[in-house]
Amino acid sequence: MMSFFRSQFANVVEWEEFRDDMIFWKWSNREIKKGSRLIIQPGQDAIFINNGKIEGIFQEEGDYNIESQIIPFLSTLKGFKFGFNSGMRVEVLFVNTKEFTVKWGTKNPINIPTPQLPGGMPVRANGTFNFKVNDYIALIDKIAGVKGRYLVEDVKIRITSILDQLLMKWISKEGKDMFNLQANAFEIAQGIKTDLDMQIIDSGMTITGFNIMSFNYPKEIQDMITKTASHGMIGDLQKYQQVSMTDGIASGKVKGGGTAADMAGMMMGMGMAGQMMKNMNQAQQEQVPNQSGAPSSSGGKIPNFCPNCGEKTSGGNFCSNCGQKLV
Repeated sequence: MMSFFRSQFANVVEWEEFRDDMIFWKWSNREIKKGSRLIIQPGQDAIFINNGKIEGIFQEEGDYNIESQIIPFLSTLKGFKFGFNSGMRVEVLFVNTKEFTVKWGTKNPINIPTPQLPGGMPVRANGTFNFKVNDYIALIDKIAGVKGRYLVEDVKIRITSILDQLLMKWISKEGKDMFNLQANAFEIAQGIKTDLDMQIIDSGMTITGFNIMSFNYPKEIQDMITKTASHGMIGDLQKYQQVSMTDGIASGKVKGGGTAADMAGMMMGMGMAGQMMKNMNQAQQEQVPNQSGAPSSSGGKIPNFCPNCGEKTSGGNFCSNCGQKLV
């Protein structure tokens, strides 16, 4: 007698094993009794399935009486009547509707063909991708029809299994600069996103975003890239210093004393300024005779400007500003 009454107890249909990394979970192999309830939490959709076909999709969160609020909206079971000791056998698929974000990284270096390295450029990369469920019919047909649950890790394994091939394809495309791949990261990522979407769209999911955070080279190659960049920066700095000194001389701001010291600090040492003064003196000596006419011990002339600090000379053998020997 107790067994008879126990079979009449109503049950609650809800996502019982919910996890943030679970894409779907199936309530199955149980009979829905008269008076049973359906509970839908925020971020969930509940799909009633009968014989592999969708009977109804319920997307609003809430607590529903299945007999009065759910069955009337089912496609072929809308007229179902609960018996005194019988219920309704259907499967209810709960789907997580949020967008998932997954971190990825290449496990091994990818050898990208490049003329500079016959064996290929070994490159690692890492980033994130985003996906969500967007087609319940395809999801049930390809995955949920045979699985009781599906995790983010299952999708990650599928994606990363083909990611190396796609990275090689889009990095090699149109001769990208192998030593500055980060500059083309967005374009490479967009190409990979499109290809990945085509890989999983038939399973009812879509790739909503794909990002490459960084490319990583072997230490020897990274050191070479850093050194090359440093040399380029030094060249630009020298040009900047030359322009700054020239502007200072033309405007009369380069004087002796404290101002000269300030300029020296700004240009990281007076060595460069001295070299520029020597070049100016040589040019002037070729064009205009020395005004003082005083001979040097080496047979040369006293320069018009001190080669050390840039101060105009007064005809003596030593600079009146910094004491530099002039002849």
